Amino acid sequence: MKTAIITGISGQDGPYLAKLLLENGYKVIGTVRSYRCANTKSLEYLGIENDVLIEEVDLLDLTNVIRIIKKYNPDEIYNLAAQSSVGLSFEQPIGTFSFNTTSVNNLLECLRVFSPDTRLYQASSSEMYGRVKNMPINIETPMHPISPYGISKMSSYFMISTYRESYDIFASNGVLFNHESYLRSDNFFIKKVIRSALEIKNKKIKNLRLGNLDVKRDFGFAPKYVEAMWKILQADTPDDFIICSGKSIQLRDIVEFVFDRMNLDRNLIIEDEKLFRPNEIEEIYGDNSKAKNILGWEYDMSFFDILDILIEEEKNSKVIRSFK
Repeated sequence: MKTAIITGISGQDGPYLAKLLLENGYKVIGTVRSYRCANTKSLEYLGIENDVLIEEVDLLDLTNVIRIIKKYNPDEIYNLAAQSSVGLSFEQPIGTFSFNTTSVNNLLECLRVFSPDTRLYQASSSEMYGRVKNMPINIETPMHPISPYGISKMSSYFMISTYRESYDIFASNGVLFNHESYLRSDNFFIKKVIRSALEIKNKKIKNLRLGNLDVKRDFGFAPKYVEAMWKILQADTPDDFIICSGKSIQLRDIVEFVFDRMNLDRNLIIEDEKLFRPNEIEEIYGDNSKAKNILGWEYDMSFFDILDILIEEEKNSKVIRSFK
């Protein structure tokens, strides 16, 4: 039986990844910053809350990281813990950069010194590439991040490759583009749109105010993207991979699709300049051919089909909708 640690397991991807690992016979340990604030509703939603061991770990404390690695001697670590909101990173740039870099550095140094055979997956982000001249983005595309979040992820990305090349440890980056699911927290765009549309339908609110809807993003489905995470650590050699759908969709098209599905008036969609970000990527999409060719990862889902899945899941779920 392999042992895997998933940091930040209470986020969107952690529960789906935990379920996949459990199905493959792993012992799974999930870390949270605090037992008191631990949110296990996502694990409960997937029916795996009794199968995952939860540990309190402060990734900013090197001794905490050493303790958890020595305790479990994991075969694999999936580092999903981060301050992952781009919008919030503009409000909290120092905290975002500090956590998103120091946590990764502590994990890498612990593996170098105490557990060099452990394989490490780092959750990197398309926000690292920022405003690019040529698309689709591949792993060789020059990075030009334009948010504190993107900068923090870029720093960690290069630390991963530096440790891999300097100390011969198995550390890989998965550069994930936007990916959504029912377990996405409320402050993210797709979740906000679907929730708000349902609230308008139920006459709880009158309209939906959003920021710039002319931008385009590459969206995918989280349960499929965690398969790529796992495959990255099963490869013969460590490497970095773009995980994406390979297509961009305008945010306006997404909002209008959701409103049309719910028979809502599009005039209830209000674009509010006060909600525009200080700096915005106009369009971004990636090239997933490396992941498909080397890892054998398959992805051919239409995001509009995914939206149908998410709308129905949101409508039908009786679980308390409070994933944060």
